[in-house]
Amino acid sequence: MKLREIVFDTETTGVDPHKGDRIVEIGCVEILDHLPTGNTFHCYINPQRDMPAEAFAVHGLSAEFLADKPVFASVADDFRAFIGDAPLVAHNAQFDVNFINAEFARLGVAALDPGRIVDTLFIARRKHPGANNSLDGLCSRYGIDNSRRTKHGALLDAEILAEVYLELRGGRQTGLDLSVAEAPARARIVIQTTVSETEILARSKPLPSVLTEDDLTAHRALVASMKDKAIWLDYIQLDDAGAEN
Repeated sequence: MKLREIVFDTETTGVDPHKGDRIVEIGCVEILDHLPTGNTFHCYINPQRDMPAEAFAVHGLSAEFLADKPVFASVADDFRAFIGDAPLVAHNAQFDVNFINAEFARLGVAALDPGRIVDTLFIARRKHPGANNSLDGLCSRYGIDNSRRTKHGALLDAEILAEVYLELRGGRQTGLDLSVAEAPARARIVIQTTVSETEILARSKPLPSVLTEDDLTAHRALVASMKDKAIWLDYIQLDDAGAEN
């Protein structure tokens, strides 16, 4: 079963939904088995209130621009359908989740399950303690181009965060990859695990034995002496000389 995750971001009129601040933009990026699929969800939202200068300086979305955009109630069903029951990935996730839940509460919709929230800021702080773990800081650390990010934008930030998230998980290629091209003389053995198919390389022929003839003779004598005592001897055959076949 493929793992579907949604990386998302919001832009708002401020920092506190309990004091009347509202969502003005939502951007979502779909990831399937740790790879972006190209499927996105994006909308601007009329917050039905003014735009404080501090918020406008962050995202550049004016009250005039948002005046003819749909209200949250009009996009809520499409948003919920897109995210489904997938894990939700966000940077400093509690901020975005609080705003989503406040909008849901106005509509009488159940809040997001905390168990499905993945916070990349929490992951980054554990992986890089004491470092700059802002989205821009992580882009710099992982060599991700964020030159388009002159202003905050929900969809753009979600797209950038998706790249950061994959790096935080160990890069796009998170599983063991031992390519046959690196060792053409080796056979491929595919083992089905609970996570994914992992390829292991097997030797085309075994290494030569380091046992001497004296070692083998001593081993045969030991096996012969245990003929009537050891249970495991029921599963092997001894020749007339008492040697192991």
